[in-house]
Amino acid sequence: MQRVLVIDDEPQIRSLLRLILEREGFEVEEATDGIAGIKIYRQNPVDLIISDLIMPNKDGIGMIIELKKEFPDVKIIAMSGGGLNKPEGYLEGAKKLGAQRTLTKPIDRDKLLRAIKDILKANQSQTGHPKTNKIL
Repeated sequence: MQRVLVIDDEPQIRSLLRLILEREGFEVEEATDGIAGIKIYRQNPVDLIISDLIMPNKDGIGMIIELKKEFPDVKIIAMSGGGLNKPEGYLEGAKKLGAQRTLTKPIDRDKLLRAIKDILKANQSQTGHPKTNKIL
């Protein structure tokens, strides 16, 4: 079973994404900010991370930078509703830093599932298996 880590400071967003993903057969882990997400990923890497960008403690941009340094092959979908600015600015930055896909909130279920399937399918065809290996 493929595993997805959802990182968002809003409990209702995490719950909604968990519901969507579990219905599609994914195992879901949750984190409330970038610090917790990085810790979870380091302990037991998942197949894909779906992360908000605007969060307390460590935001999604900082999380992407840190994880990409340590795990260059980590697969990330970044999402944002914008905060004080339009979400496009945050999402463009996330894409430049290595997020495979970006989505604006509120999340469209079909776009989310299409992005997940595209990323995991591409990863599986490149590696021959769905799991991203930790660099030693």
